Parts: sequence; structure tokens; C-alpha cells
Amino acid sequence: MEAIVRPSAEAVAIPEAPAAPVRPHAVASPHGTRIDEYYWLRDDTRTAPDVLRYLAAENAYTDAMLARVKPLEERLYAEIVGRIKQDDASVPYRERGYWYYRRYEAGQEYPVYARRKGMLDAPEQVLLDVVELARGSAFYRIGAFEVSPDEQLLVYAEDAVGRRQYTLRFRDLATGRVLDDAIPNAEAATAWSGDGRSVLYIEKDPQTLLGQRVRRHVLGTDPSTDELVYEETDDSYYVDVGTTKDGRYVYIHCENTVSSEQRVADALDPLLSFRVLVSRERDHEYQADHFEGRWILRTNWQAPNFRVVEIEADRVADRSAWRDLVPHRGDAFVHGFSVFRGFLAVEERSEGLRRVRIRPWNGSTDYTLEADEPAYLAALGDNEEIDTGVVRYTYTSLTTPVTTYDYDVASGHRTLLKREPVLGDFDPSNYATEYRRVPARDGELIPVAIVYRKGFRRDGTAPLLQYGYGAYGISIDPAFGSARLSLLDRGFVYAIAQVRGGQELGRRWYDAGRLVQKWNTFNDFVDVTRFLVQEGYADPQRVFASGGSAGGLLMGVIANVAPRDYRAILADVPFVDVLTTMLDESIPLTTNEYDEWGNPVERACYEYLRSYSPYDNVVPQDYPAMLVTTGLWDSQVQYFEPAKWVARLRRLRTNRAPLLLRTHMEAGHGGRSGRFQQYRELAEAYAFLLDQAGLAG
Repeated sequence: MEAIVRPSAEAVAIPEAPAAPVRPHAVASPHGTRIDEYYWLRDDTRTAPDVLRYLAAENAYTDAMLARVKPLEERLYAEIVGRIKQDDASVPYRERGYWYYRRYEAGQEYPVYARRKGMLDAPEQVLLDVVELARGSAFYRIGAFEVSPDEQLLVYAEDAVGRRQYTLRFRDLATGRVLDDAIPNAEAATAWSGDGRSVLYIEKDPQTLLGQRVRRHVLGTDPSTDELVYEETDDSYYVDVGTTKDGRYVYIHCENTVSSEQRVADALDPLLSFRVLVSRERDHEYQADHFEGRWILRTNWQAPNFRVVEIEADRVADRSAWRDLVPHRGDAFVHGFSVFRGFLAVEERSEGLRRVRIRPWNGSTDYTLEADEPAYLAALGDNEEIDTGVVRYTYTSLTTPVTTYDYDVASGHRTLLKREPVLGDFDPSNYATEYRRVPARDGELIPVAIVYRKGFRRDGTAPLLQYGYGAYGISIDPAFGSARLSLLDRGFVYAIAQVRGGQELGRRWYDAGRLVQKWNTFNDFVDVTRFLVQEGYADPQRVFASGGSAGGLLMGVIANVAPRDYRAILADVPFVDVLTTMLDESIPLTTNEYDEWGNPVERACYEYLRSYSPYDNVVPQDYPAMLVTTGLWDSQVQYFEPAKWVARLRRLRTNRAPLLLRTHMEAGHGGRSGRFQQYRELAEAYAFLLDQAGLAG
């Protein structure tokens, strides 16, 4: 372990921090008025000179504060980049007679998407050269692409801003020519008609960014005349489009936090006449696929953890005709499935860990694929074809890089296709993992995945980085990250707290961390921290926390309620002005979130949100050091939330620990778009942590 040299405020000249002007603004609600002195930082056009000047001043201050550790940042960046194989390619997968893959060239930020016909040694056909498409753009991202059923055309979604307002473009695969058809302001989801002459897409509202109108574009026609196929009138629903795995049907899928509904149409029907499979009802969620004249549904009807049923096509409405394929179990949560001719492959979660289960159609006993470690993630991979006896899946853990396997169901043989290379002297046997259950204050046991370099001693001297999310039912799995080795090799312990609000222990785990039980998420995280310190995993003076988006909300709350437990916090694109956002339906995605956070028009909900909203609960006290990051074009959490939060923290806090705001001026919710740009962001964050841990030397 490197020698500990703690940063000294006396030894380092601290630049003057920006001070945002105080301009009181009354935020009205049915339950009273709140004063927001930094409301002026909201500029939906992102062009206001005073706002841009302030964000630039914060960036300059962050640069100045981190200048001292710039050499460390450069070392970390070199380490991170040095571990990746720069000219790498994904494992090809087969679809309709072609092998598809993605490859990177050394030194390039973006990939090339390509395919080969029939054989893996056939000539390469480039579908999208993202290096060329992105040339001249500070930000560029491909949201999705799809080849037409006749293999002649490609539709792809591009975002050159970071706002997730995609433009759909079409490429002739024979000539490489981009067609004149261009559809702006769309979601990154499409579905081709069976004849390849038209495509379904979702039009976005330019203000709320909700995608609620499904349109049909006929190639060669003016997009302004595109037919409106479906319009969702409930603002709480998201809309998606796609094609069943067998290619027989196109679908429109609508869902909110607790309900869903799917419409289907014969892909070869010239009119695309859609019909509802199962009408929406509150608290019923389902997803459907088609196979040999029957529908296969993942459903939570009479099954909180979901089950998989099969239904004859003409009896979908008759729930007495729903036959279990994968029955409901209290100890296993069904994530999804993929249909094959001879079996069903199911993704499920048990005891906090995701795994793959095989369910043969012939009635043989179902079984799970083997795992090799106490904490891991096994997930279905690219399985685009029905007529195969082989399942593609991936496996990873905190010490095992992502590994791709093909599993032959008939023979039971597993073939290793690829393990993501980690260059340098990486040896997984140098690291150890644990998977523990930590008691929360109310008696619940919180799963925690832990990794460290062997030689670590539980003597209370190690720095700890604890990560959490806890929202939307999103489970945080113990997956490998090669960049993390730069912390582990310097003596850090890394822990993932699978707090309530995720779905690691099934639907009940999610429900126990949303709406009026949201405080469980925050308490769980703090309780895990205190347990790990008590058990000797961490030096109580060198505990660090990290989370992004809804996990950034978690960071904001712990900064307010447990500031002494954390030396420093990384808050990435944090959702911190919860009450103002949930009161404003003009802010993107607000109406979709009422079943997650609640609707503050209701008095009880208003008071509950106000009890934890980080921006509303900043008080005069000492706060941990913080590095807060955001993107000017973020569509999910608007940039002004973290900007206002940092301004209020700086004005009210009673200490001078580093408080840094980094705004990426040409990025959105997912950060910058190039792979090396993202490594730069990570190196800066790690340099900040190591400096605070006294390991910057």
C-alpha cells in the first residue's frame, strides 16, 4: 500500500470559489411557497450568458482545485487505457444468415458496426462507421440501428447533442448511400414492416421529451406526412416499438412504473392493424413474445415476482387459459426470457444474484447454468435466432472480466467464446470477493458485494468506496470494471450496497424503496457504511461514497443526514431538486415518475418529498468533500439541479472541504460520448478520491 499523505489546506493555496448571485424566486405549490434563490440557473435554451458564465467559472475553479493532482490523473488515465485492448471486437452473433459485430480500431473513440454473410471469414460489410459519422462533432452517439427484413436498408438513430432527441436516418446497404429520408426528434426505437417498405418510430415532445406518438414512415415520402398509428394519452406511460423474435408481429408496448399494455399487428399486414393483447390495468405488468401460434408472456398477474405463461393466440383474454411455463416463486424474480425452438431461456434473480435458467419444452426438469463465484452476474446475450440449440450468455463478477459463452442445451457443453482482455499484469487470483448480508436499522438484511486485493486486513485502516443506486427497480450487479483496479491496487476496498429501491431481492425490495418508503434506500446505505466500518473493512476517516442520477439523489441525502460518515462523495448527474422537479410537468419525464416518487400535488406526498429532497435540506453544517458532475444537455436530470445544489451548499456549509462542480458542456446524461473521453472523466474522479484518501503521492 502506498504511504498515506493527507492533503493539507494550509500547504496548498486554495483558489477563490465562484459565488452564484442570490436572486430569490418564489416556487408556488398547492401546499405553500418555497424560496429558491438559484432558480435563475435554469435556462431551457442553454444560451443565457449569465448561466454559461457561471458554469464556466465553476469548471475553471474545478480545474484550479485539481491542478495539483493533474499528474496523478494522467497516471490513472494511462493505467486505465493501458488495460484495454484498443483494437478489440465483440463476439459475432448470427441473425437471418449474417454475423453481426462491433469493432474498435486503436486510438479511435468510436466503433465500426459491421456484418459478414454466411461465414465468419466472408467479406466484411460495414453498416456504420461511427468514427466517420462523428467526425467534427463534440458529441455523437448511435442510439440503435436495425436492418430491414429484406436486408437492403438500415435505419439508425443518431444524437449529436446529448439530449436523446434522435434523428432517424436510412442507409442503402448495397451502395452505402444515406437516403434523403431524415426524421428528427425521435426515440431510439424502430420496427420495420415485414416488407421492408416502411418503419414504425416514436415522435418525441420537444418540451417534455415524452415519446407518445407512434408514426409510420414509408420510404421515399415526406416525413411531415407520416401516418399517426398510435397516440398515448396518459402522460405516465413510456412507449416502445419492436418486432417479435420470430418476425411475425410488430408491437407497440406502453408501460409506466406499475402497469403495461402491448398492441400487436401482423408485420405483413399492409395496414398494420393493431390490436391489444391484454388491456391495461393498474398493477399488472407484462411483456409478450410470439412462438408457434401462441403468446409467451412474462406477467406479474397473481405473481409479484413474475412468472412466464403461454397462451393460445385466440384465448389471450381468457386468463383461465394462461398456462405456467415458469411458475411464480417467492425466492426468484423473473427478469425476462428468450424463446428457442426446443426450450425457453429465462433470466431470473435469486438471493440477489442474476442467473440463467433453461426450461425445455419437452417437459424435462428445468435447471440453472453453473456459476463459479459467491457474487456474480450471468445474463442472456445476443440470441436473435429461434432455430438453434445454443444459448449465448455472459458471465462476470467483481474479479472476472465479462466472459461470453455458448451453451449447447442438448449436450450440456459450455464453450468459452471470449473473455474481455485486461492488459498488463492483471491476475484475478490477486483479488478476493465477499457477498454479505448487512443488518439495517429495521432488521432487514442488505446484500453487499465486496472486493479487495488479497493481503487486505480487516483492521480498520483501508480506504473504502461504497456505491449505491436504489431506484426504479434497477438492480446493481457485482460486475467487473478494469478501471477499478487502479483503486484496488492502491489499497481500496470497493463495496456495492444493494439497497432497497432496486430489485435484487425481488419486487418487494423495489416496493420497499419507493414512494413513502423511500427513506429505506437512504438508511440502508448509511447502515451498510457503518457496519463495514464497525467490522474493520474501512478506516472511518477514509470512507467514500459514489452514485449517479437517482443514485446521486442518494448521495445528496447522505451528505445532509450523515456528513460525518463520509470523507468525500462522488455525485454524478444527481437528481437533487426532487420537489421542484416533481411539481413541474414541463420538466422532461416528470409525469412518468409519479409512481416512483409520488405526486406532490397530494399534501402527504409533498411533505414526504420535502423531508428528503437534498436541495431543500441543505443546512449550515460541515459537509464532506464533493465532486459533482453534470452534462449541459442532460435530458434525464437537468443540469440546473446539481448547479443549484452546489451553489446552495457553498453558501450554507460551515467548512471549506473541496466542493467541485464539473459541467460537461457537450454531453448529456450518459456523460461524454467517446470511450477515451469517458476514461478521462473516470481518471479525474479517481484522482480526486485518491487525493482525499491521502494516496496522491
